[in-house]
Amino acid sequence: MGARLGAGGARARERARVSFFIVVMFFAVFGLIVLTELLLVEPREPRTPSSGSADRPDYEQFQGEDYLGVRLGVVRVVGSHTESKGRAPLPPVSEERLPPPPPNATPPDAQWQPVGGTRYKFLVYSAFYEHRGGRSVRLIGATKTRGAERVWCRLWFTGNHSATVLAKVKMIRENWNLKYSACFIVCPLRRNQTCPHSVSVVARPRAPLTNLLRVLGPRGDITPPSPESLAVCIKPLHFYYNRPLQLLEFIELNTLLGATHFMMYNHTVGKQVACILNHYQKQGTLSLFPWQLNMISQKEIRTEGLFAALNDCLYRSMYHFTYTALMDLDEFIIPHKTNTLPSLLENLSERSDSKAAGAYSFQNAFFYLQWPDERPKPEDTRLVGALITQRKTRRRQKLHPHKQRSKYICRPERVFEAGNHFVWEFVPGSGALSVPPDQAILHHYRVCEFGGDDCIKTPSYVDRTALKYKNELVERVKRQYDALRMPCALPDLPPLPVVSLRMAPMPHPLSPPV
Repeated sequence: MGARLGAGGARARERARVSFFIVVMFFAVFGLIVLTELLLVEPREPRTPSSGSADRPDYEQFQGEDYLGVRLGVVRVVGSHTESKGRAPLPPVSEERLPPPPPNATPPDAQWQPVGGTRYKFLVYSAFYEHRGGRSVRLIGATKTRGAERVWCRLWFTGNHSATVLAKVKMIRENWNLKYSACFIVCPLRRNQTCPHSVSVVARPRAPLTNLLRVLGPRGDITPPSPESLAVCIKPLHFYYNRPLQLLEFIELNTLLGATHFMMYNHTVGKQVACILNHYQKQGTLSLFPWQLNMISQKEIRTEGLFAALNDCLYRSMYHFTYTALMDLDEFIIPHKTNTLPSLLENLSERSDSKAAGAYSFQNAFFYLQWPDERPKPEDTRLVGALITQRKTRRRQKLHPHKQRSKYICRPERVFEAGNHFVWEFVPGSGALSVPPDQAILHHYRVCEFGGDDCIKTPSYVDRTALKYKNELVERVKRQYDALRMPCALPDLPPLPVVSLRMAPMPHPLSPPV
């Protein structure tokens, strides 16, 4: 009996020790979690020299702060007037007491400039006059994705008169959950205010100016652009991009397709491509904008801030071109029943359901580069064998649905916010039109999107639609290549590929399987 009691007591003591150990471990793990939260909290960005007082945050509700010489409660801004919550309305902002603009400064355009005095990186690039749905100045910028900081607009008018208003910061929706995002900064205009010639964005009204941008856009009557005018927007060129033949093919084929102007952004390019871009700039065919964004690509912001570039191009093309296409250098929208994109869009506009179309969406078809080349013909030159659209004719049979890998051509004045594959926001009454694949599709020339070579096992067939541009394309690219070969130090063309695989015939050029 005593032995059994002794064994039971031992088991009870063992259970007590285990319970105590579990409690200790629980509190240890809990303490470790708390310690990790304290030590690994996201650090603040260092302040710029223009941040003002260093002993208090830049963004409170201005409670009790001496703002323009007036002690305030909680402030809100209406137009260029400030009002205090729970108190009598304050007088208009005394602009004379704010820092003046830089003397004899010429407002620049298309230049990344910092907003001084913010906790995190806040940069602005371009500014546009907006009169759709209310008059305002809309800036393209980049800042923290979540918890965007409050900023103010200082609007500059003729004679250096200014008006200071609280800005609305709106994130551009494609940010991939990274720390920073492209954004709009919207500065409202009052009824009695004309369009300002320039604008600055500040962390506080009294903060010194660290940026100044020229305001672009129509200030009077708008002259409608040519009905067939088509601008092509390309995201920032990066990684010292230097594929001269790809660039020539892209520009010349899109010109055959009806493009009248190209807009590109230079993050980093190689010497040969820089030379070619300079050539097209002198011709007036291309506009090239600097793109030195002080954010780490893919770690802080998505692909050199491409969504800021796409929306800058959207607003820059507005009222100057009837259509704007947003695509990459390895993509071409190829029509099936017409030769040019403007003629295709004109045909589509005659449909009753397209009267209010703000964008035309085209389904994506991958032409994987791992698939064999088109068999060369006896008369083909080395240039024919080097052009990607003429040698890669096998494509993935199944098209991606609209909004997945698709690209689009839009009516820029009907769009508020552009995305990579579709429009995020239209003006009221407009929407997207899904273009049937028998009318046109997006030819996308690339390697397998998930790495490896498994993609070539997917069902495929030969689509030779792009070959209808062969003769004109070869002539145009050859003319440019010969003219630029010596000035731009272009390399020799590669020899024609030796192809032993016999290609399968294409079922019907106007009715591809989907």
